[in-house]
Amino acid sequence: MTLPAQVSPPEIALSDSAPSQVAGAEVVAVPVLADGAPDADGAALTLGPGAAELLDELDEDLFALLDAAKATGEAGQIVDRTVLDASGMGNKDLRQVLLVGVGAGTPAELRRAGAALARRTRDCGVVATSLAALADEAGLRALVEGLVLGSFEFHMRSGGPLITPPKQVVLAGVTDVKGRRPALERSLAVAGASWRSRTLALVPANEKNPVWMAEQAADVARHAGLGITVWDEKRLAAEGFGGIVGVGQGSVNPPRLVRLDYAPRKANRKTPHVVLVGKGITFDTGGLSIKPKDNMMLMKRDMTGAGVVLAVMGALAAVDCPVRVTGLMACAENSVGAASIRPGDVLRHYRGRTSEVTNTDAEGRLVMADALAYAVEQLHPDVLVDVATLTGAMKIALGQRTGGFFATDDALADTLRTASLSAGEPLWRMPLVDDYEERLASKVADADNAAGGPGAITAALFLQHFTGGLPWAHLDIASVGDSPSDELEWTKGATGFGARALLHWLELREPLAGVGAPAAHREV
Repeated sequence: MTLPAQVSPPEIALSDSAPSQVAGAEVVAVPVLADGAPDADGAALTLGPGAAELLDELDEDLFALLDAAKATGEAGQIVDRTVLDASGMGNKDLRQVLLVGVGAGTPAELRRAGAALARRTRDCGVVATSLAALADEAGLRALVEGLVLGSFEFHMRSGGPLITPPKQVVLAGVTDVKGRRPALERSLAVAGASWRSRTLALVPANEKNPVWMAEQAADVARHAGLGITVWDEKRLAAEGFGGIVGVGQGSVNPPRLVRLDYAPRKANRKTPHVVLVGKGITFDTGGLSIKPKDNMMLMKRDMTGAGVVLAVMGALAAVDCPVRVTGLMACAENSVGAASIRPGDVLRHYRGRTSEVTNTDAEGRLVMADALAYAVEQLHPDVLVDVATLTGAMKIALGQRTGGFFATDDALADTLRTASLSAGEPLWRMPLVDDYEERLASKVADADNAAGGPGAITAALFLQHFTGGLPWAHLDIASVGDSPSDELEWTKGATGFGARALLHWLELREPLAGVGAPAAHREV
């Protein structure tokens, strides 16, 4: 079986015309701003750009419509009005008017409003909206991310998708269309990467295995101009990648390690170098330490980390990333079979460190350890960042809306945290304390792969031994790898969380500013 044709995000265009004057628009959406706390008479609301032109043509009291709907102007709240007769209007195709709440018009609120608008206009043709007329560059980018990701759909149906995104969204009433086009293009690249990472995570495991992941990487590398190297199972074994080989040996689908290389146009030997490592467990049964059946239902997305790395690598040129970046995807399928690793087995990782396997369901750290060790010895980066759906403990700690991360460098931690907030993928720094280091002790090996609670911290401590003392951040996104419902820009199911946060970081003009400097000498 091959994947059926998938829907594409809506085309998004800029226009300086008022939304009601965009030819062919079936839907016109104008913003509703909340001016402050509601008073005794209800919410204090203001209609934003585009409303005046609409009122000139539409015989309708829009404030009465808002009052009747008890609108508050909250971001994402939509009040609609069907246009029964547009024969007397300049745009005779108009069928519906939407009044879209944007709160105070912050980037986060515009992202939410964009996602709500995208969902409300599914299966439509042309949608014209003046929401972007409220926005600065950050607001425009957030709005576009919401419009794209609120349109997301994945399906495996023989009859095609149940819903389709609007064909085109025209961001109307925008001044300086030419000047704002670069921001639009960057936002489309970032949103597209998030779309790709979601899609990869949702592909079922009977289609998706380590070889398939390597094929997807080759396709991205070809289109994005990246260098690519792939290790098959024989080369992995010959070069000592014992963690990846061990986890993958119980499956009929052999493991792979994929390396992707990006360099900016003016790169030289002094250009800083970042390595991204992604966990790529294409299906996780738990191995012989088998998972309960309910937990296993989500395990086709246990390669989210590798999918995020792949999506980020494909978008680096589009966001004009100024540093060299290498992406490593450590891919294996953790299956139950005659050759599966057993509790009590000892694996020898790249560079020789050994792990006693006391729980075969703590497999992600085993494959990532090899990739981290390879990065330290062969690539000598300035910064290491890994991303993985690693521990259920992180979900217990943070719920399903915030991802956790650990970092050995304060400047790196601060920059990642700020980037995650601007991207709408919030990360919360967790304590990388050595109080629990003794729990990693093994009587027969350098470490136990399942040191117990606190699970997210002991997993991070396990990985830290493979980072060579380099500035390092570990993103544990198990808490946010799956969304329980359609909410904000998230669609129920796998989220691909992390692609936007990493791209908002890596597009900065100096993403490594202050990293590696002694704390006392860092600029505040």
